[in-house]
Amino acid sequence: MIKFTIITCTFNAEHELQRTLDSVMEQSHANIEHLIIDGLSSDRTVAMAQAYMAKVYNLNVGLQVEVVSEKDCGLYDAMNKGIGMATGDYLVFLNAGDVFPAPDTLEHISNGLVEGEELPGVLYGNADIVDDEGCFIRHRRLQPPEKLSWRSFRQGMVVCHQSFYARTDLAKATPYHLKYRYSADVDWCIRIMKAAEKRGLVLKNIDDVLVNYLEGGMTAKNHWASLKERFHVMVAHFGLFTTVAMHLWFVVRSVIKR
Repeated sequence: MIKFTIITCTFNAEHELQRTLDSVMEQSHANIEHLIIDGLSSDRTVAMAQAYMAKVYNLNVGLQVEVVSEKDCGLYDAMNKGIGMATGDYLVFLNAGDVFPAPDTLEHISNGLVEGEELPGVLYGNADIVDDEGCFIRHRRLQPPEKLSWRSFRQGMVVCHQSFYARTDLAKATPYHLKYRYSADVDWCIRIMKAAEKRGLVLKNIDDVLVNYLEGGMTAKNHWASLKERFHVMVAHFGLFTTVAMHLWFVVRSVIKR
């Protein structure tokens, strides 16, 4: 049975965290590891995570929980810690406030894999956006193509980070670049897909909504700095000419849609 590692990085997330914990615990899939990587929160975040870990242990379900709270060098450093700890076949990042759309989401993903075949390098799907209370706002504007490759990201981040399941062996060999403050996730997804291509591994479209993710976050709060950094990420992978051309198209596209 496929094992999933879910990594939730937290810092003072007491308002959003509980619905994420509940969503993971409600999953019907029987082989899940949930790693909660906290950056020394000063609110109830750690207490909530530890209470959740104790509850899961007492229920004796197919879910393993580990909580770590220690100083880190920012979000992407915490994500790298989670990658280092992961023992599942696949890992995915689920932020505080993000939830799975249904109790059988992970089971549905697992059932889409063919027994006996080599595991795809990446499993991916769609995403919906929810507000601070977990209520649906809209479908994510960018939707993944039927056939994804690292080149698809020339069009922008067409797969939401929280609906991008990387094979753990690829992730361990491809940590986040800490030189990026806001767009390391874009760079990481591209490098994961490049690594999969190099090994001849397919990228599998689950063709369903895999996450309801919380609107906002670090990138939204630092919008312009994020855009500048993302430009540099795209230049690094696609070259200056292609990146400039695509950004001109982004402008034209936004005008057409008004």
